[in-house]
Amino acid sequence: MNTTLTKCTMAMLLTAALTACAQAPADTDGAAPAAEDPAAPVASGDPTRDPPLLEEKLEGIATAEGTNVDSVMYIANFPPGSVSAHHSHPGWEYNYILQGEVIFEVTGQEPFSRKAGEGMYNQRGNSHTVRNASQTEPAQLVSVLIKDEGAPVAVNVP
Repeated sequence: MNTTLTKCTMAMLLTAALTACAQAPADTDGAAPAAEDPAAPVASGDPTRDPPLLEEKLEGIATAEGTNVDSVMYIANFPPGSVSAHHSHPGWEYNYILQGEVIFEVTGQEPFSRKAGEGMYNQRGNSHTVRNASQTEPAQLVSVLIKDEGAPVAVNVP
């Protein structure tokens, strides 16, 4: 993928994500996420994924192998003490923490945390879990995923 084009695309998507988040309500009603692909991670503590804020095919952008890519932007909600299932993404993931603090546990790396106002990048295919660092306060993040066209948002990893 052309590096300059990739950086410009990501800058535009992250700008859109932050704009959407500034307009989105900070709390959720605790409802389960909308029905999605059957491989979406199921987790303890029931983190939820809000319906997508944006889903878009990225015209003229493809992987080095020639696979077309699309994008999805969504808000993930982590109740106190919750942790996602061990999973990976068939694409490149950018996260911006809206509320609270989360701990990313990527296989083969030291765990690291990010607090509200901080962001992070997750390499394509990394298997990982995401944990709310607090047992008393919720956490929330917005994710932008650039993925293989038609691929699920996430795939559980044993």
